Amino acid sequence: MATTQDLLSRINENYGKMSKGQKLLANYIIDNYDKAVFLTAAKLGEIIGISESTVVRFAAFIGYKGYPEFQQALEEMVRTKLNTTDRIEITNGGIEQNGILRSVLSSDALKIKNTMENIDEAAFENAVESILNARRIYVVGIRTCAPLAQFLSFYLNMIFDNVVNLQTNSSSELFEQMIHINEQDCIIGISFPRYSMRTLKALEFANNRLANVVTITDSIHSPMNLYSSCNLIAESEMHSVIDSLVAPLSVINALVVELCNRRQSVVAENLDMIEQVWNNYQFYENDEIDLVDDSIKMSYPGEKNE
Repeated sequence: MATTQDLLSRINENYGKMSKGQKLLANYIIDNYDKAVFLTAAKLGEIIGISESTVVRFAAFIGYKGYPEFQQALEEMVRTKLNTTDRIEITNGGIEQNGILRSVLSSDALKIKNTMENIDEAAFENAVESILNARRIYVVGIRTCAPLAQFLSFYLNMIFDNVVNLQTNSSSELFEQMIHINEQDCIIGISFPRYSMRTLKALEFANNRLANVVTITDSIHSPMNLYSSCNLIAESEMHSVIDSLVAPLSVINALVVELCNRRQSVVAENLDMIEQVWNNYQFYENDEIDLVDDSIKMSYPGEKNE
């Protein structure tokens, strides 16, 4: 029986040669494999807006003997991707018995270790060079990846003055923010299962405009890699109620540290400028604790600080 990686890799390898209808089907399967597994070829075609024969030809096109064998591969994919209920049951039945805190921390540590052993350092270097040489740097991450994109954008903005964290309320707004992207620019796409179609389309758009595409994702079989020139792979899957993003965050930390090392004088200058702004506008007094001063200024309604 075909494995999950077989199905994803077959889609990835043949995506560039697919017709428009086949691409619509491939995109739907990537985003909705758990629904597609229960559908006949006719119903699947109806949902996507293509003919039943196109669905059947798609299965043959990516190397299956027919739609039944393709559906078996989908079933295998669903079995290997636990749903939320499954994850909660495993959390309650397994991790909790050993202690959630130590089990989760150990699992996260293992993911960082595996990522460190398997990550492509040449791809990491290429990503650094692409960012350093970019006229403008775009960052996109959606749903659970949005905090990672915001975190990366925050620190890139400390180093560069040309960072755009794409806001993703809708696909059309996403493309409107990218209207000027071209071969002088770089886009960093962050996506982990379940993969985001909006992120994938943003990378496709950037690739069509000849921009450098960097991905931070979980597998060489990730659809995010269809349009990227370098892929930073970080392990993410955790059999619990949530997916672990500790290893991806660690890769992002390494990326930021290396960029800071490459632009030390600029970073120092920017940090000095930020410090002056904080002092001039007294941000510290209102928002941060000065550990050198024993007294912590606190304001309450009706009181004045002395």
